[in-house]
Amino acid sequence: MDERTTVRELRRMVERFVRERDWEQFHTPKNLSMGMAVEAAELMELFQWHDAAGSAALMTRPRPRRAAQEELADVMIYCLAFANRTGIDVAGAIRSKLAKNRRKYPVRRFRGRF
Repeated sequence: MDERTTVRELRRMVERFVRERDWEQFHTPKNLSMGMAVEAAELMELFQWHDAAGSAALMTRPRPRRAAQEELADVMIYCLAFANRTGIDVAGAIRSKLAKNRRKYPVRRFRGRF
């Protein structure tokens, strides 16, 4: 329920999960960033060998969709744990990066192309 859940709530859920397991000791920026990459690779693996249409079609099937959902959740959990560990304001970081990207990729030059 994205419409009803804040980033703050998600961060607290991740923080509580980590604290209950005494995993803070393992949550260094290095380990968490590597975890993000590993989980992102697992998400990518689901689409390996599929073309663009095939990858979109895959998301209409319950089992692959569930697997993608779980891998995305793993990526996001690591991202939130990283933000918790480093004190990065996720919303602020996203706003700042989008502003930078707006300047770098103005709509008039990049609409519909890379």
